Amino acid sequence: MAIKSLVTGGAGFIGSNLALTLEKLGHEVVVVDNFQFADRTNLKEFKGEVISLDVSTSYSFSSSFDIIFHQAAITDPRYPNDEETFNKNIEGFKQMVSLADRSKAKLVYASTAGLYGNGPVPMKEEQEKQILTTYGRSKLEMDEMAFSLFSKRHIVGLRYFNVFGPGEAHKGRPASMIYHLYQQMKSGKRPRIFNWGEQIRDFIYVKDIVTANLKAVDAPSGVYNVATGVGTSFNRLVKTLNEVMNTKLDPEYFEMPYDVKTYQANTQGDPTLAEQKMGFKSEWKLKEAIQDYLEWLYKK
Repeated sequence: MAIKSLVTGGAGFIGSNLALTLEKLGHEVVVVDNFQFADRTNLKEFKGEVISLDVSTSYSFSSSFDIIFHQAAITDPRYPNDEETFNKNIEGFKQMVSLADRSKAKLVYASTAGLYGNGPVPMKEEQEKQILTTYGRSKLEMDEMAFSLFSKRHIVGLRYFNVFGPGEAHKGRPASMIYHLYQQMKSGKRPRIFNWGEQIRDFIYVKDIVTANLKAVDAPSGVYNVATGVGTSFNRLVKTLNEVMNTKLDPEYFEMPYDVKTYQANTQGDPTLAEQKMGFKSEWKLKEAIQDYLEWLYKK
């Protein structure tokens, strides 16, 4: 009998990649999305049921699930309505915890590296948190709720670092730096990055994120970083893009428009705990991942 999986936010960036992979693996997949921050074309190859629903509201599903992959959230840290971000993210999580309880399902949910703020690197799960945004605060609240439930049910939280890859274009401004720089450079424009390009990100390919979700199903309850452990500066990223695209475009530096108090300068993660407890290790090196991603973009 097929494993029945629910993917919330399943028409979004990570959710759609996950839903399509689960279906290929033989799962019976149900996707839920309110389509506020999603793209229906991400699901054009998906054959399962799609329910238009805001998961922060109560809903009676017609059947139970074996696994719930909760990806739905307002993820833009600069979304203009802080109250909506916090309330919808928390209520959505509570609804999924309740559904997991009723279904006796395993629950895997998306957390974020954003809650580390500008703390020491490489960032470890247990280090002191520095909340810079309402989005980060909502995810920390979810993690703390999960901690209180570990002894009662199977819950795994995944703190994603800087994810990029197919299916993110609809996000607009919050899409990855890699996506935006590619769009500029393919038009022959110089890639625009903040002064002086020394900001660092732990870029992780969405295919690794999908693998981490699959590994989480059989991992012990906990909250784990999903990172490569490699920090890449914006200057280095431009160099890598030039190499992959066979271009020679120098960066165009400009003053960062965001308040430095709410901007993460370095997000390099420590993946050790995920390797030890989940058996997850990033398989994609940055250059190879960018090559794979651009090949996909070229076909679009």
